[in-house]
Amino acid sequence: MELSIHNWMRSETIETTIRRASSLGYTKIEIAGSPEHYDTKEVRKLLKQYGLSCWGSVTLMLGDRNLLAKDEAQRSKSIQYVKDVARMVKELDGHMISVVPGTVGKIIPDGRPEEEWQWAVDSLQDVYQYTQSSGILIGIEPINRFETYFVNRGDQALALAAAVGPDCGVCLDTFHMNIEEDDLYEAIKRAKGKLVGFHVADNNRMAPGMGTLNWSKILETLDQIGYNEVLSVEFCSALDRTPANPYPNSIDEHPENLSPEQKKFLEDHGSASVSEEFYTMLTQKSFETLSKLIK
Repeated sequence: MELSIHNWMRSETIETTIRRASSLGYTKIEIAGSPEHYDTKEVRKLLKQYGLSCWGSVTLMLGDRNLLAKDEAQRSKSIQYVKDVARMVKELDGHMISVVPGTVGKIIPDGRPEEEWQWAVDSLQDVYQYTQSSGILIGIEPINRFETYFVNRGDQALALAAAVGPDCGVCLDTFHMNIEEDDLYEAIKRAKGKLVGFHVADNNRMAPGMGTLNWSKILETLDQIGYNEVLSVEFCSALDRTPANPYPNSIDEHPENLSPEQKKFLEDHGSASVSEEFYTMLTQKSFETLSKLIK
């Protein structure tokens, strides 16, 4: 099993992220789903230079991106976005994309449950036909109820994947599972044979090892179901703006190269961009916790 790291929590160049990950022992990167921001030829050169490879990507379902939108034009635009993410991953010789079907932060449905389910299935089948032809796997990712009303649990993602196609799978995330699943380990077991990606963060969404999750048991459970691919580190630390902040140098007051989309994503998930010192600590802590447990 290998370790991958995301690149969407800190505003920095992709080379900075790749260089840090390589120096700390990671072998793969999960690149943010912002295909318009990357020259894949240049990213390929950087990955080769630093001895890393692309594991995949995660869709950033912000703004009007919504695979189960009532408006057909909106759905069509969202489908194209996910295809563009898949194309980017293909150009980087990646393996998979985790797909959150609905807009993150959207709490009001567009239609009746059966309508939205069909819109989601139709949209994902369109994407699925494209990814099948390009050899990229889809993993439907459940996220917690405070970020979406649609798919929150592994069983829901498995049902949606089954409706999409035989090679459609799921991507589970320990942070979201800790909130939504009645038994995290049993949820992992039920995903046997369908798990195409696995995101790791602790119960507080800090780096693995900085919360209460039992990482030894989580990895043992993954081993039991035969998942030996990649653990994709996806911490998303909340930033403390009070005098009680245990990490006084954690906030980057002057982030560079921060797009409006990144700014909104960070504000929604962590309130601001983190400092390089803090981000490096989280990245290193994740590696130290997980690497000693990997078989």
